[in-house]
Amino acid sequence: MSENIFRPGPAWNSVITADGKTITAPAGWVLLPPGDAALTRRVKAAGEHWVVQEKKGRKIFSRGVLASEAVIEQIKLDLVAERSTESFAKRKQADAKRREKVQSEYVEDFTGAVVNFLAFHPNHAELAQILAKRVADHATPVGSGTVARTKRIPVEERAEAAVIAWMRHQTTGYDSMIIPREKGKRREVRRMLAQRSKELLARYRQGNGGGNCPLQAAVLKSPPSPTADR
Repeated sequence: MSENIFRPGPAWNSVITADGKTITAPAGWVLLPPGDAALTRRVKAAGEHWVVQEKKGRKIFSRGVLASEAVIEQIKLDLVAERSTESFAKRKQADAKRREKVQSEYVEDFTGAVVNFLAFHPNHAELAQILAKRVADHATPVGSGTVARTKRIPVEERAEAAVIAWMRHQTTGYDSMIIPREKGKRREVRRMLAQRSKELLARYRQGNGGGNCPLQAAVLKSPPSPTADR
């Protein structure tokens, strides 16, 4: 079954087609908001429906699925019955343990990739380990929205990008900069700061880092709360 995907319309039960027309959902349809993947998946498989998505910048956000209220309510009841069984509880527990194991292994692999990218001189080996943990703690949580969570590039490239992003926020004045709202200006500033960060890392690879250095100060202070790359 081909999927009908639309932009949100002016009303909760309306959508905008690819050619700009506004259409209203059939009588008896309601909007199922996103949040319950199993429910959404079953509603889509049950019959006719409209997927509502909104594009903001380069990202696409789900606004829900328009479908028959009767179908949605019946599937909700079916799911409640399934989720109340002991076998479902055991399966959920097993799934949680599996995800935890996968996440733990990824954090370990990613931290190792960061250490390899840093390639600090033996004099700074301890600093490299601490920095790698700081970067991993920031970048690897599920849902963090950082480059470390993407599968589109190799882990080695993710590690490099995550280090540069971390340094941009922790060792430069990027967060307090007033950047003109000109096309490409923010990208230009980020490139400039990335080059400075790479030059700073090169000093530590040569064994010349230390002293009154913004990297060392940032690494040794208490870690900040995780935020997505900006």
